[in-house]
Amino acid sequence: MEDLSFHHPVRERAGGIRRSAIVGVVASGNLEVLVERVLPDAECAIEIKTAAMGFGEVWSAVIGDFVERYSPGGLKFSINDGGARPDTVSLRLAQAVRLIAGSEQ
Repeated sequence: MEDLSFHHPVRERAGGIRRSAIVGVVASGNLEVLVERVLPDAECAIEIKTAAMGFGEVWSAVIGDFVERYSPGGLKFSINDGGARPDTVSLRLAQAVRLIAGSEQ
């Protein structure tokens, strides 16, 4: 297992009032994303546990693109990766932001 951690300043707070959300399932070629509203509005943190060793640069690029597109301020993401492709990672992160932006608490 490899543990990766990314911290980014962001432009604005993520929308919505939900405190947490979870998307995806850890299975062959997929991943699970837990998102929590626990950080200051100008920060975003992403913690990754992955069995696919040596892909830190790819993760960094995918996470950087995601943060630039969505500005997920105030959110901490915990990712359990089962070998997902970069496009699946982007999809799950986008789903997590949409879900936490919902009106349920």
